[in-house]
Amino acid sequence: MARYNTPMASSPGHTVTLTCHPDAHGEAVRRIGARVARTPGGTLAITYIIEADIDRLRVPAPRPPAIAQRLWQHTCCEMFIARKDSPAYHEFNLAPSGEWAAYAFDRYRDGALLPEEALEPHVVVRSTREELELDAVIRLDRLSRTYAETPLLLALSAVIEDEDGSLSYWALRHPPGAPDFHHPHAFALELE
Repeated sequence: MARYNTPMASSPGHTVTLTCHPDAHGEAVRRIGARVARTPGGTLAITYIIEADIDRLRVPAPRPPAIAQRLWQHTCCEMFIARKDSPAYHEFNLAPSGEWAAYAFDRYRDGALLPEEALEPHVVVRSTREELELDAVIRLDRLSRTYAETPLLLALSAVIEDEDGSLSYWALRHPPGAPDFHHPHAFALELE
């Protein structure tokens, strides 16, 4: 199911594990991990690894890469990027279909879709019966000139749709209450 021939960056990075929100349990997923690397060239490379009984998940069928909305209503990986000293942030939604969306926010949930095709992440998807991997490479300078050289905070998350249509919500850190990937508490990974 390859989208592009862009490999995951080989520079050192972070390996993290996402946890399922306690109020939304998925039966098919065993674990979700992620590897994140910030490259000297100003890109952010991320790999999501979903270990699951893949046949028991609803995974969007491959499509040509394109901007799409409401990707979070189905199986989708998400990344939120902020400067360490700012309430503004960006969100990327990355679907296994190859569809994607980018959003800009001035502050908590105050933002809009970015329709620029130039933001298109380079995505590669691999899948077996036990694992789905989604690699994405994002050009940070296309989101913000300051992202390439300043410390960043990331919130990594995923929405997983089971075969019965139920959703589970996975994140590095969940704030109290309902699932909320935008919450400042969710920005749990710091990149220098």
